Amino acid sequence: MASAKDSDPSLGFLTRKETEVKLPRPTRVKNKTPAPVQITAEQILREARERQEAEIRPPKQKITDPTELADYRLRKRKEFEDLIRRVRWNVSVWIKYAQWEESQKDFNRARSVWERALEVDYRNHTVWLKYAEVEMKNKFINRARNVWDRAVTLLPRVDQLWYKYIHMEEMLGNVAGARQVFERWMSWMPDQQGWLSYIKFELRYNEIERGRGIFERFVQCHPKVSAWIRYAKFEMKNGEVNRARNCYERAVEKLADDEEAEQLFVAFAEFEERCKESERARCIYKFALDHIPKGRAEDLYRKFVAFEKQYGDKEGIEDAIVGKRRFQYEEEVRKNPLNYDSWFDYIRLEESVGRNERIREVYERAIANVPPAEEKRYWQRYIYLWINYALFEELDAEDMERTREVYRECLKLIPHEKFSFAKIWLLAAQFEIRQKNLKGARQILGNAIGKAPKDKIFKKYIEIELQLGIIERCRKLYEKYLEWSPENCYAWTKYAELERSLSETERARALYELATAQPALDMPELLWKAYIDFEISEGEYERTRQLYERLLDRTKHLKVWISYAKFEASLTMEEKVSDLQEESDQDSISEQKQQCVQHTRRVFEKAVNYYRTSAPELKEERSMLLEEWLNVESSFGSLGDVSLVQNKLPKKLKRRRQIVSEDGPAGYEEYYDYLFPEETQTTNLKILEAAYKWKKQKVVSDED
Repeated sequence: MASAKDSDPSLGFLTRKETEVKLPRPTRVKNKTPAPVQITAEQILREARERQEAEIRPPKQKITDPTELADYRLRKRKEFEDLIRRVRWNVSVWIKYAQWEESQKDFNRARSVWERALEVDYRNHTVWLKYAEVEMKNKFINRARNVWDRAVTLLPRVDQLWYKYIHMEEMLGNVAGARQVFERWMSWMPDQQGWLSYIKFELRYNEIERGRGIFERFVQCHPKVSAWIRYAKFEMKNGEVNRARNCYERAVEKLADDEEAEQLFVAFAEFEERCKESERARCIYKFALDHIPKGRAEDLYRKFVAFEKQYGDKEGIEDAIVGKRRFQYEEEVRKNPLNYDSWFDYIRLEESVGRNERIREVYERAIANVPPAEEKRYWQRYIYLWINYALFEELDAEDMERTREVYRECLKLIPHEKFSFAKIWLLAAQFEIRQKNLKGARQILGNAIGKAPKDKIFKKYIEIELQLGIIERCRKLYEKYLEWSPENCYAWTKYAELERSLSETERARALYELATAQPALDMPELLWKAYIDFEISEGEYERTRQLYERLLDRTKHLKVWISYAKFEASLTMEEKVSDLQEESDQDSISEQKQQCVQHTRRVFEKAVNYYRTSAPELKEERSMLLEEWLNVESSFGSLGDVSLVQNKLPKKLKRRRQIVSEDGPAGYEEYYDYLFPEETQTTNLKILEAAYKWKKQKVVSDED
């Protein structure tokens, strides 16, 4: 028996072991091989369905005498009454009750139930429909008529009640009664479908005049485009062309400004087209295009183009197509006059037609939309309107005075104090040159340099003067160019190249000296390279060395060191001896080659010393420099000494370092480090020193 301390009060003083639920041990499957007969999921489901027990259904009750029938009816009525008492507002219960009474052929009781249901909710048209159907089904025609009459009186806006009522009268052959019901309905001014049903009813009995009279009332009740079109089609179907035309004309008078007027005009034009009245149809289309807003006339344009293709001549077809697109562009530029892309498309359309007056008019309207802000980004598309205008006047209209005027007005409009467009200045100058007006072109370019100097203007002006061979003007322009932009290395280089091409070596050298003396340059490396190449081409090797030394005073970039060394290595013997008084012998040639090698090594050694002492952190640049030195020594052949460089080459090591971001450590990255020979020796010395210090401490501790 369990001890008292093992019992738990929450478990009724039973032990945990006693309350454990012992589950049966799962049977271990010993044979896992598949059974010889396999069974599918479909078989399992089929067997389960076959073995399922039949549903328990209440037994069928057979009534054999009036007493049992009365008891059954009493019981069912009590059930329905109790149900109604609980859910009085549930219409389906009332309907089931009334239909059950009908099945018992007790029509008075059934009518009583229907009437009680209507007292509860007479606005529910379903009750009226079911009530009337019961009376009709059992051939109580007058009672059904009475129900329909009450229904449409109480619910005149429910179309279904009217349709059912009329259908009953028509099925009974009571056409006059159906017409009378229609008239009662029309007094309530129903929707279009109600009127159309009335018209179809009259047409079924060939009452054309009555139908026409109903159409007249219909278009008065619903003065819409669709109603008038139906009326006109009705007249056309009956062969009354004049009456149909009269309908369309009356509709146009009343609905010309309606939102759906496009449909009316299209239907009217198609009517005239069917009547072979193409001129009338064309007039209708044109009248419609003039009166309907362009945004609502897309279908009208399409129909007009198709009409012109069928009935018009070539000119009429083109006018229709162009007119359609013209109206589209007019609508676009009206909505947003600063959308210059729309103006370009519009102008292109007019140019395809080829009417100069119209093209000029559109250009003038387009350039009148000046950008509201004086910022260049807003003017970049706008300025091309002026350019295209000027090119049109020059090339298509061949009116040179108007072209000149366009350029003049454009240059006057641009706010040159804030920004300018070199393209306009250059196009205006080139136009004057094409007109052989060199003075006018120079005046335009001079104004450009005075008001809004730009690189493009200077370059083009200098190019023009150079083609004309007027060197003094080129020099003056370069001087203006450099006054405006003294830091422009391109201008200095081109000016010096011009002087060199004229064999003015001293002037070119003086220009390079002035350029290198400038406090700020945009691309100094290009200028120094051009200066050095100039001196090399002139054979001034000492001057070249001096230039490299001056450049190294300014920058110690790796490329400068390598370029300097390659220059020394590239000096051939013929270039070296060109300065000698007389031809030297073979020993002298070898000596000169040796000097060339020594100069190259001296440059490399200076570079290596600089990177070792002044910039030890630039290990990769130092490694690249040594590799370049090794290649140069190899290229010297027998004069080279590769071992000089190999002793200085570093070891390439792959290492890892921690990446530190704003949020803290973010992992590690691999990088290449270079270990140079002198660093290895220093590392070894540090290890020996640490070992010696440890040994000394150990000896002292042993003595203590």
